[in-house]
Amino acid sequence: MPERPNALAWDDFRLVKAIADAKSLPAAAGLLGVNHSTVFRRLGQIEAALGVPLFERHRTGYVPTAAGDELVAAARRMDEDVAAVTRRIAGQEISPSGELRVTTNDSLLVHLLTPLFARFRRQCRDVRLDLVLSNQALNLSKRDADVAIRATDRPPETLVGRRVARIAWALYGAAADVPEPAAVDPAALFDRDWIALGEQLAGLQAVKFVQAHVAPERIVYRIDTVLGLAEAVEERIGIGHLPCFIGDARPGLVRLGPPDPALGTDLWLLTHPDLRHAARVRVFVDFLAAEIGKQRRFIAGESAAAESSP
Repeated sequence: MPERPNALAWDDFRLVKAIADAKSLPAAAGLLGVNHSTVFRRLGQIEAALGVPLFERHRTGYVPTAAGDELVAAARRMDEDVAAVTRRIAGQEISPSGELRVTTNDSLLVHLLTPLFARFRRQCRDVRLDLVLSNQALNLSKRDADVAIRATDRPPETLVGRRVARIAWALYGAAADVPEPAAVDPAALFDRDWIALGEQLAGLQAVKFVQAHVAPERIVYRIDTVLGLAEAVEERIGIGHLPCFIGDARPGLVRLGPPDPALGTDLWLLTHPDLRHAARVRVFVDFLAAEIGKQRRFIAGESAAAESSP
């Protein structure tokens, strides 16, 4: 009777998946936090135990064989199962406590959220906030974050949440360059120098507007952060679109027209369905929804100053 192959451990599946994802042994070693030689040696042991090669070595990197594909698929299923169990267990807590990982972007954090987070911490001392700043959506299914605070008109269908405000956008210039904003000729604005957001934010309607209406030679400055655009307008590099809650909060900026409804976007508080009943998630989302609600008119560009509570 042929010898039965050695059983694979969970770490073996993780190693095979890491190689498939990274396409090289050094990169896989980095993902796993081990040495390159360890990955090379363990892959050889796994292939010897199974009696089949799991990868083909190409110039472009390591490509899974049919057997390798099967192990990678199994590893991904196991990874999803572990993440799902972790989420369900995390959602069973009774009182709000522990670490809460929150993802948002820098412009929302600096101009809106930090004071709200400070108030939340004063009320919920047992919840520790871990902030992750990113313009890209993190994978809440794998708990890269517990709560996402995002400006989007299309929240992922895999998440649940609340729409808490509508973010208005308008065109802004430096106050020093526009002493009488009401007298500005809208048509003449296209003869000015413009500042545009970069390709990383290409999904924003403000970016699409500039691409469609502003001559390329008039776009003199591009930047992939809204805060950087606000600073560039203040420094008189050019004019550009900003969320009203940012532009109206800066004395050095003035609106060059009313908010454009076509550029607006919704503000969402999002979480994974398995976590929505977790005490720390529920109390955090309820708190933020109430606090942001107090500033809804300001965020919508309807008032010149934010309403806030101590």
